[in-house]
Amino acid sequence: MSNFTTVVYRDSLNVAIIKNVVTVVLCIFINFINGTLVHTFRKHQVFNMNPRYILYIHLVLNDMILLTTFTLVHVLSYIVYTLNVSFCMFLLSIAILSNVNNPFTLAVMAVECYIAVCFPLRHSLICTVRKTYAVIGLMWLIGLLTVLPDIFNALATESLDFFRSRVFCFSANIFRNPMLKERRDVSNIVCLVIIWLTLFYTYFQIICAAKLAAADNKKARNTVLLHGFQLLLCMLTYVFFLSIEGLTFIFPRGVLTIRFIISILIHVLPRLISPLVYGLRDKMFRKYLRKYLPS
Repeated sequence: MSNFTTVVYRDSLNVAIIKNVVTVVLCIFINFINGTLVHTFRKHQVFNMNPRYILYIHLVLNDMILLTTFTLVHVLSYIVYTLNVSFCMFLLSIAILSNVNNPFTLAVMAVECYIAVCFPLRHSLICTVRKTYAVIGLMWLIGLLTVLPDIFNALATESLDFFRSRVFCFSANIFRNPMLKERRDVSNIVCLVIIWLTLFYTYFQIICAAKLAAADNKKARNTVLLHGFQLLLCMLTYVFFLSIEGLTFIFPRGVLTIRFIISILIHVLPRLISPLVYGLRDKMFRKYLRKYLPS
């Protein structure tokens, strides 16, 4: 039987405990806020019938999935150091699906803002609840088309021994075919270009909208700008490994600290943005949210 191994750097026990406590506490805190938002959405029909809030909760749910998956992999990497390849592939596939959904959700939310401001009389006909869920289903289909080729390629090219082995749970250790990385890079670039063009188009169309709705336009412009900021945070995942490699080259002895800090900055803290955009900024959501947050 072939032996697949991965070189793993380990922290001291005290440092490992501190890092895991910080990660788990942040995960629980952020997921508690996001879970409260989801609970608020489910309990009040005014949100369930509004495409804007349906898309927002879809974004929040994806953030919760991403954060939970990251925290689980992070903690397990300290407890057992390496994971079974099949289990790691399952976790990574879930994370990739959610990661693909987020930018597309932001783009669709920007389009919804654009329609609400520029075509207010047709908004209720174009942006229906049924169409919203259909678009969400399309997002998940696109996500599946992104991750399934990697899975099928691994199943076709890797030996059975590989799937029984244990590795440090990074995507590069699971999907090892160099051509897969090139395909992912191309598809990511194409998708991000389309999404950025959508955000720019909707933003400038809202700016050029009629002055009669100046107040609504200003709110919509700010919302689209926030979507752009969220998209920038989503894009940080594409430079995750590059950031670690670059900083490790400069500070070779700080590889573990660098990996931890970059992971928190890219995978954890951005998950706080979604609650701030609607949970606290949106007046209607804030009104109902106060009932469920501890005073």
